[in-house]
Amino acid sequence: MESSVITQVRKEDVQLSSKTAQEKSSPKKPRSPKLFKALFCCLQAQDVLRPPPATQDASLQSEDSGLVATTLGPRLLPEMTVQDQGKICVVIDLDETLVHSSFKPISNADFIVPVEIEGTTHQVYVLKRPHVDVFLQRMGELFECVLFTASLAKYADPVTDRLDQRRVFRTRLFRESCVFHQGCYVKDLSRLGRELSKTLILDNSPASYIFHPENAVPVLSWFDDHEDAELLNLLPIFEELSRAEDIYSGLGQMRAP
Repeated sequence: MESSVITQVRKEDVQLSSKTAQEKSSPKKPRSPKLFKALFCCLQAQDVLRPPPATQDASLQSEDSGLVATTLGPRLLPEMTVQDQGKICVVIDLDETLVHSSFKPISNADFIVPVEIEGTTHQVYVLKRPHVDVFLQRMGELFECVLFTASLAKYADPVTDRLDQRRVFRTRLFRESCVFHQGCYVKDLSRLGRELSKTLILDNSPASYIFHPENAVPVLSWFDDHEDAELLNLLPIFEELSRAEDIYSGLGQMRAP
């Protein structure tokens, strides 16, 4: 029950040894163009099932039928603010992308947040990914940033309060905003209310963006490697994308040999 609050935190995750966690963390060398291209190759090869285009009131479909399950309601994001006009929208994941959280005590946790589950308060120990503060500050200058996590708001909201001191995220979206598809919580970018050609997603889980892999900038999962530099290495990529006419042309140039 506890781990369902944080979808990326499973019992096997919190039992990882330091060695295993480092193996899952980002490489310490800066990303090369070849590495970036290789990360996209596997996405291009996926045979993904696309949902129907989002409308102002999406229809509800049965999970049992194997179809995409959507929810009734308006587009997920409010109108873009004046200060963000002309900017690309970047959807950013939380767990294993910006932080790693655990119900198991962590001696060097950056902060601890209490989460109430079925009447009992549990302490969640949170580690911040190296360079996350610098990363978020610059991303907030370049883009309209949206937090989108498959975790529950009761956990993710207080974590984001502590993480996002500069209020970089214009909007926060949680599990209820995801589409439940084939056992996964998918972040359907077509429901945001932004042009897809002006929308990017940064997420460590390919299942989260299976509907729109061509809009994704992959990021390697992070657990506790203190020498990780993945976020710093991604900044030059996002700097370039922020100047692109549309994200498809920008990402296309990066994928080109």
